[in-house]
Amino acid sequence: MLVSAFIFGLLGSFHCIGMCGPIAFLLPVDQSNHLKKLGQIFIYHFGRIFSYALIGFSFGLVGKSLSIFGLQQELSIGIGVLMLLFLIIPAFKRKKNKLSSKGFMLISKLKRSLGKELKKKSPDTFFTVGFLNGLLPCGLVYMAVLGAIATGTALQGSLYMMLFGLGTIPLMTTAIWVGNFLSTNVKHKIRKAIPVFLGIIAILFILRGMGLGIPYVSPKMESEKISSIHSCH
Repeated sequence: MLVSAFIFGLLGSFHCIGMCGPIAFLLPVDQSNHLKKLGQIFIYHFGRIFSYALIGFSFGLVGKSLSIFGLQQELSIGIGVLMLLFLIIPAFKRKKNKLSSKGFMLISKLKRSLGKELKKKSPDTFFTVGFLNGLLPCGLVYMAVLGAIATGTALQGSLYMMLFGLGTIPLMTTAIWVGNFLSTNVKHKIRKAIPVFLGIIAILFILRGMGLGIPYVSPKMESEKISSIHSCH
């Protein structure tokens, strides 16, 4: 499941360019020194991944607390169902209410404010902007958080979110370095593939929770293995 986090981030980075691009493109990178420019970009990424790791750690604790009560299988199935619901619900026509519109405006203002503050070129500036960028509301991050909860431990939840962040680095770095290099048609096709991949991940979570005894896909939970051993005796 951890591998899916990286692939999720890799595909989701096309969405990230659209959402976080205005901030990333305004980074005051040193255009005269390529090595320094690369270092500044990766400090920015480090800030993002650090915030993702903290988010994953926090929500991994939530998953752990549920697992302690023997709800690991139910948790995995529930997360998978939630992911599918998030994919299905937007397919229905919904009217945007004033609250969501104001929320979108607030996020847009925050992005513009961050962009205006990008005047310094010190390493801490790139880290701070990356860290705050990672905390911005994002549908894909929410989906990754669900995956972090399903891991059932704080450390794995943190690792899940870190791998998600690492998956976004290649395309985000290329976009910052050379600008908008992909055609609109290509972006559209890739974005259409993201829900399909998310649906596959959701189904994998459900299968994992069902404990069907399928290696790597739906292995039996430890509790089931223990009970089967006792029944043999």
